[in-house]
Amino acid sequence: MDERQLKILRELGELGSVTAVAEALLVTPSAISQQLRLLQRAIPVPLTERQGRRLVLTDAGQALAGAAVEVETALARARHTVDEFLDRPDGEVSVAAFHSAGATFFPPLLRGLAGPGSPVLALADEDVAQDDFPRLTREYDLVLAHRLDHAPPWPRTVTVTTLLREPLDVAMPADHPLAAKRRVSPRDVADQPWITVHDGFPVMATIEAIAAAAGRPLHLAHRINEFAVVAEVVAAGGGLALMPRWTTRPHPALVLKPLSGVQARRHIDALHRPERTARKAVRTVLAELRRAARTIQARDTGEPWPALEAHGTSVRPDPDR
Repeated sequence: MDERQLKILRELGELGSVTAVAEALLVTPSAISQQLRLLQRAIPVPLTERQGRRLVLTDAGQALAGAAVEVETALARARHTVDEFLDRPDGEVSVAAFHSAGATFFPPLLRGLAGPGSPVLALADEDVAQDDFPRLTREYDLVLAHRLDHAPPWPRTVTVTTLLREPLDVAMPADHPLAAKRRVSPRDVADQPWITVHDGFPVMATIEAIAAAAGRPLHLAHRINEFAVVAEVVAAGGGLALMPRWTTRPHPALVLKPLSGVQARRHIDALHRPERTARKAVRTVLAELRRAARTIQARDTGEPWPALEAHGTSVRPDPDR
């Protein structure tokens, strides 16, 4: 039995005929009769009987119709509870992010949603391979994920909001011979040792593109995913690295240089299952993420970390700048 069938039985008991029930529910009498037959199959005793040309409820039918009132009341209460849950502005919202996105977006989220009546945030870091981000939407309301500009799109099972399209630049010590150039090419950097991510992570595809453009493989000296650690290794002379322009904190001993000849940009996307944004609290957090992204882009001057002064050494721009 289902809610619709119980409602028909209840209406039959009150209105006294199939025709009257059909008119009340704006359906045909044959549709009402079909639903009553389906309900009767689930009940071992007769629910209706004929009295002349009228179809009326038996004692069992009247008992079930009375129970239908309780069922409709309980369902109405459940719907009201769900509506309250969906409309509640201060519900808990879980947000997962890879490390550099978490460092960039979590602080403004916490500050922007600190007032009374705001969603309660449950934040988590998830450093996973690109293909694993959509699976995280089972566990979290919102997942901050990254993929390269030219990578395949996310699966259609998740809804995508692009927050940033962030350039990837070449990080090097401020006193590196290439630091005087405004831009570097794949050939400029192909003979250098590199610090890069583990296989399966988005930045790796750009490393492979640099090697293809230079016509020779790169020397991958170190495999480190965390950009804060990468920055320290680059500063210590461990090699060059690709680093995002906006979502990593500038390092006093490093400069970032744009890369020519290779498409080097990543998307930072908020992924979620479509039903998650039925909740007002989730929509509020997503709007705050968009606001934070606009603030980040507004700070962009069009240039990566400048090569000006580092440890007392003046690094001059390329004269062809």
